[in-house]
Amino acid sequence: MNIQLTNRIKQNARSFSKGQRLIAKYIEEHYDKVAFMTASKLGATVGVSESTVVRFATEIGYSGYPALQQAMQEMIRNRMTSVQRLEMTSTNIPLDRLLDSSMDQDIDIIRRTKESISHEEFYRAADALVKVKKVYIIGAGSSLAIATFLSYYFSLVFDSVQLISATSEAQILQQMVHIGEGDALVGISFPRYSKKAVKALKYASDRGATVVAITDSTLSPLTKYAEHVLLAKSDMVSFVDSLVGPMALINALIVTVAIKKKDEVANTLLNLETIWDEYGVYEKVEDKTDEERNV
Repeated sequence: MNIQLTNRIKQNARSFSKGQRLIAKYIEEHYDKVAFMTASKLGATVGVSESTVVRFATEIGYSGYPALQQAMQEMIRNRMTSVQRLEMTSTNIPLDRLLDSSMDQDIDIIRRTKESISHEEFYRAADALVKVKKVYIIGAGSSLAIATFLSYYFSLVFDSVQLISATSEAQILQQMVHIGEGDALVGISFPRYSKKAVKALKYASDRGATVVAITDSTLSPLTKYAEHVLLAKSDMVSFVDSLVGPMALINALIVTVAIKKKDEVANTLLNLETIWDEYGVYEKVEDKTDEERNV
């Protein structure tokens, strides 16, 4: 179990009530289940009231039960297999609550990302990216989706952008053979962290490139080789990695860099609009008249 959580329980054990001792024992033996239980469900499971569970969380130094629950979730994320995640969700969340539970969790992730991100570091990273000649981007596993999204929009902002295919380590480094000073690598990875992404960041750092890591914690292995670290909360929705926090951060980064390069970006977009119109890339949707709308 999480060392910090274990220490908090041990340090406060003597002052625990009988009910709190039952909670502590159950957490120590079933922390993987407790991480996704509501306070009321945990109380019902061990035979105490919901208020006793909440008091237990504050007794050991957390702001409330959600903070205790979050500490356990973050602790187990890097240890659980996909099968364990699926089984855990099936056990702890009723089928008719999955939609609301998933969306509520995503809303909470974005809120926590906004509250915890360093504005100073965000703008420093944006300033650093504005100055580079070429941007390399790598994201392995589920992070590939948001890496691809970032690559698409950065290609409208920078003259040269390369999305690294995270195949074998050798092939990754082959794609980065020309990286050096004046270039940047944006590496994206969340638990379970990609070893390939970590090695790519190390290679880019050794070559003198600007390295930006988008990850979830200062303890992430990506931070060791990054000049700029942008932290976004992520979480598990069953076996699915919820990346709405990183996605929101990336959206903000794209817009910020684009505004800092406004004249260049505006010219690129103007040329693209001309091409799209000339070749009929997009289907035009005509505005309806009031009469047509009422038909």
